[in-house]
Amino acid sequence: MSIPILPTHSSLLDISRLLWRTWRGQLPTGIDRLCVAYAEHYRESAFAMLQRGGLTRVLPLETSRQLFGLLIDPPADFKGRVVALLAKAAVGPRVPSDILRGAVYLNVGHTGLDRAGHGRWVRGSGVRAVYYVHDLIPLTHPQFARAGQPERHASRMRMVLEHATAVAANSDDSIAALAVFAQANRLPMPPALCAPLAGTPPLPRADAAPPIGTRYFVTVGTIEGRKNHLLLLRVWRRLIEQLGQRTPPLVIIGQRGWCADEVFDQLEHDPVLRDHVIELGRCGDAELQRYLAHAQALLFPSFVEGQGLPLIEALAVGIPVIASDLAVFRETAGSIPDYLDPNADAAWEEMILRYVDKESAPRAAQIARLTTFRAPTWTEHFDKVETWLGKLAPG
Repeated sequence: MSIPILPTHSSLLDISRLLWRTWRGQLPTGIDRLCVAYAEHYRESAFAMLQRGGLTRVLPLETSRQLFGLLIDPPADFKGRVVALLAKAAVGPRVPSDILRGAVYLNVGHTGLDRAGHGRWVRGSGVRAVYYVHDLIPLTHPQFARAGQPERHASRMRMVLEHATAVAANSDDSIAALAVFAQANRLPMPPALCAPLAGTPPLPRADAAPPIGTRYFVTVGTIEGRKNHLLLLRVWRRLIEQLGQRTPPLVIIGQRGWCADEVFDQLEHDPVLRDHVIELGRCGDAELQRYLAHAQALLFPSFVEGQGLPLIEALAVGIPVIASDLAVFRETAGSIPDYLDPNADAAWEEMILRYVDKESAPRAAQIARLTTFRAPTWTEHFDKVETWLGKLAPG
């Protein structure tokens, strides 16, 4: 990933989420990919900021550079090296308070925003807080959230609105949802910038042999209620009734999440689906792109999304997408995908059947439309963000 320009203002980057998730060995989500991109962009210029147990610590520049490097490309001895690095920093000199005052503080992972101590630190340090908002789904669609998440996310968004100098977000749709929340809570809406996430850079297709020896479909994302995997399983059961052993496999790529117990039960115990549905709970970037690159289509029947990175990653490698008709998908991909109602099982079944056909007219039409797709890039993202942040910096 290239670094287009270095910031001209003092910057602090909150690496708390990325550090603790890497420590636990968790696979990256879309939010984590953004955190890694920011660590790489700011590795030579920003102070790393760490929150833990109500404490906040800004690390010296050299320590920050070393920690950024460990997070961008974690070594086998990651934990030991992080412990040694932080232990050394703990007995070293503190970053002077006059450096912090007026500096741009970037929190791109929603970290610590539900803790009152975070607001006190922002006020006391004098930083200019800039938050990246990924979505307001726990508030707009609480039926898809874990217990307690709507209340916790409301606290996060109130913290953002009360303390932000400015806000960036992954879509105009997310910014609009934040503005509605601000109005409902009688809080000011800060200046906002739409800066979409870029997907994982496509790998060379010549290096990726087909993972399955027959036509197949793929869906990508954490297995949770709002992703609507149940619709796909219902459709696949109907396809199996019609096609039998000629049914194309459905490859489900994603870690297991929440509000999807019925999906988990069917994946584990349904004998009808067992031979035709493949679940990949841990899938690296190379394997993910291998599955995308040879799929008949990416299926994306979500009820709601903040942006939808899999859609970008599929279109970027020339793979058609059949998706829910969501405003945020149209914001990202225009009229290129085939859009369907996420509640219309029959429409999904019909479209998938048409895409199975080797001479599929709708698939050929979408591939022709794909020539106009231009995926967002990290270079564009940081060019936009840096220009914007430069206007926020003191002086």
